[in-house]
Amino acid sequence: MMTQNFVNNIAYKIVGCAIEVHKHIGPGLLESVYEECLIEEMKKANLDVQSQLYVPVIYKGKTLKGSLKLDLLVENVVIVELKAVETMIPLFKAQLVSYLKLTNKPKGLLINFHCENITSNLVSLVTEEFSKLPKEN
Repeated sequence: MMTQNFVNNIAYKIVGCAIEVHKHIGPGLLESVYEECLIEEMKKANLDVQSQLYVPVIYKGKTLKGSLKLDLLVENVVIVELKAVETMIPLFKAQLVSYLKLTNKPKGLLINFHCENITSNLVSLVTEEFSKLPKEN
């Protein structure tokens, strides 16, 4: 049974993997490099990860022609959006909020690798779906 604790534990593991990647290769590379390395770390941590996942846009019950492309979906519950930018802008957070809303996923992480410290630049968001989950088993 999915719980808030289960989702938070997945997010915690993801952040640990991101810290490991950042520790080994540092800032200043392309987002695609960080994505490949992070996928490898998550696989080592036995996390199920899908990358560059296309998700249909459903508006008022109708599936539209366009689709979203998520950077990573982990354990089918946490969306991870990766950045390798000098400045985080509000649009990045808004994008993650929209992805979460349109997919009904409970949690999202916005991780920027172009920084000194992953955790101080991390954006973690939860949705109404998260609040509906029991805290623990």
